[in-house]
Amino acid sequence: MRDEESDNRLGTYLRARRELISPEQAGIPPGGNRRVPGLRREEVALLAGISPDYYLRLERGRDKNPSAQVLASLARVLRLDDVERTYLLGLSAARPRTPRRKRPEHVPARVHQLLAHLEIPAFVEGRAFDVLASNPMAVALSPRLRPGRNRLLSLLLDPEEQAFHEDWPKATADFVAALRTTIGDDIDNPRFVELVGELALSSQRFRALWARHDVRDLGGGTTTVHHPVVGELRLHRDKLPVDDVILVVYYPDRGSDSDEKLRLLASLAHAPSEPEQSGPADAAHHPKTP
Repeated sequence: MRDEESDNRLGTYLRARRELISPEQAGIPPGGNRRVPGLRREEVALLAGISPDYYLRLERGRDKNPSAQVLASLARVLRLDDVERTYLLGLSAARPRTPRRKRPEHVPARVHQLLAHLEIPAFVEGRAFDVLASNPMAVALSPRLRPGRNRLLSLLLDPEEQAFHEDWPKATADFVAALRTTIGDDIDNPRFVELVGELALSSQRFRALWARHDVRDLGGGTTTVHHPVVGELRLHRDKLPVDDVILVVYYPDRGSDSDEKLRLLASLAHAPSEPEQSGPADAAHHPKTP
């Protein structure tokens, strides 16, 4: 991640997004001997109203501070949404990078109390999708939500987690894009470096998604999962920031089939009265995913 991101992050992002836009999407007639995926550099420059030479300087990192007008034009040509446009602006901002103070992620005591009282699946995750604390219902929903596990490692490397998600390809694309958004310019963070390195070595799916440079917010939404005991569950997801961590809750529509199944799951769960939580070692080093 260090070699790819630090020296020319703007150019790398522009090139990755350019390769994902087809000529037809950009209004360019198909045909000809195209040897590159997506748009050519000169086509992006023409559509954005800038010179090919200037666009080449941007991709090669010779100009890292283009104007807001140029960035807006490039965002339009590359069909960036609001999250992607904000990310692009952040890559080009001319500000010195200062080392960030590394603080251990801490789950407040009041959140542990809250987890103990919630009767729906709920857990706390860190910036790198490490599970820091969870309640019994979360573990009953998925054993991969135990403290000390990492949600991305489980999602990409654990066959049981792949079977758990109805739309695993979309889930992996969303999570990887959300990781890139979370990392931002904090590319020297040891936890991010460790996680990206392990995934790059272990998962071809991760390598393919990471190369796309997608960015996405992974907040509220609705997902369908296949539980091995109670079957299909359609659950809403909300993410609530608490200090430096995120409280994640899953819940069904009241009175729905999934609501009944979740109540059945609660009755089948033999769980301790207190929520599970990771100790200092677990918070720093997650166990390897089988």
